[in-house]
Amino acid sequence: MSTWAIGDLQGCYDVTQRLLERIRFDPAVDRLWFCGDLVNRGGQSIETLRLVHSLREVSHVVLGNHDLSLLAIAERSTEDQRKVNADLQGVLFADDAPELLSWLRNQKLAHVDRTLGWMMVHAGLAPKWTTQLAERHAREIETRLQGDGYRKLLRNMYGDSPDWSPRLTGPERDRAIINIFTRMRYCSPRGRIAFEHKGEPGSQPPGLYPWYAVPGRVQRDLKVVCGHWSALGLFVGQGVHAIDTGAVWSGKLTALQLDAESLHVVHVPGRDVSAPMPRKRPAKPQRQQQDPRRRDDRDKPREKAQEKAPE
Repeated sequence: MSTWAIGDLQGCYDVTQRLLERIRFDPAVDRLWFCGDLVNRGGQSIETLRLVHSLREVSHVVLGNHDLSLLAIAERSTEDQRKVNADLQGVLFADDAPELLSWLRNQKLAHVDRTLGWMMVHAGLAPKWTTQLAERHAREIETRLQGDGYRKLLRNMYGDSPDWSPRLTGPERDRAIINIFTRMRYCSPRGRIAFEHKGEPGSQPPGLYPWYAVPGRVQRDLKVVCGHWSALGLFVGQGVHAIDTGAVWSGKLTALQLDAESLHVVHVPGRDVSAPMPRKRPAKPQRQQQDPRRRDDRDKPREKAQEKAPE
């Protein structure tokens, strides 16, 4: 029996299948941890979501910013849903969308296995958060997301403010927690997230640090595995294993064996971005409108209807 953590899939179904074959995944005995961002950009989001859903009895999933954005878009009007990219439309208008989206909404922000000695999050942790505190804050959001008020949570989660404070309440508290778990890369020693800086370490201005290297951060009793930061690539250090290696950008898709006695990492080549999308779905032509508030990792405009999640 082996337990594997896998980096951001982002709708790369064929790549995911190749990785599962490469690690010789056997659902009868093996277990999977998915680090979030199952969907968007890869052209095969519905196939990818169906695959992970089919493995739900033998896997754990944490939500990424793209997953949360998909859930938010699903609560909007059909007209707005038709403004997003064809990849996400393939999920939103699938016959099994209600089942898949309901399942996705019931996934975690943080998964912890103290026997194994690991915590999984999508992006990062606040400098002063112990694993116990992080788990407590994750459960706050999960309870709201899985409860009757989830639509309000999804409507109010967008935005770069406020900075985290334990005194926050209401939607601002929810938003700050979500931003830490799903959008963190660089931050100040006080934990203020620098959303606009996304490059590899060394490219950030003075006074900002990778979230795992902030001076004065707490010592944690679990190793942390995460994704989200494709420019960082594979990083192992300071108790953190970051495994988003840019599969959707023609990088690699990475699996990390969590129960190995020594570091065991397996890669397969990512999506060929020069090739046509694996599967193209028709969509009603709509004029795309830019939202100037955010841009994604490759500085591509996001659509008014939030086709891309906040980065």
